Amino acid sequence: MHFILSLLLSTLSLLLTAYLIPGFVITNVFSAIIAALVIGFFNATLRPILLLITLPINFLTLGLFSIIINAFTLWLASLFVPGFHIEGMMAAIIAVIVLSLISLGIHLFQLMLTRTN
Repeated sequence: MHFILSLLLSTLSLLLTAYLIPGFVITNVFSAIIAALVIGFFNATLRPILLLITLPINFLTLGLFSIIINAFTLWLASLFVPGFHIEGMMAAIIAVIVLSLISLGIHLFQLMLTRTN
């Protein structure tokens, strides 16, 4: 159940980001679902390796380089998913920031719901 809810929230976050950010294109809901799965896979496998390799530069930039890594994994996912396209690295960086803010809002909402129970 938790996996399905996470997939649904990730899909909705991607669709909202595609609505808000020019250059971040998702053509249909099915592409958004597949993109959420591929991004989740890359975040679980590729992202930790990239963070480890770029640890010195990430340390020097006080963690801001992780935005570039997230944008790269997002762009990489767009190469594998039909109907998901990112027009340039700047669109990917802005999309990562928007996705992070949406994710923060979702987590705060979940925390608020948990504390009221």
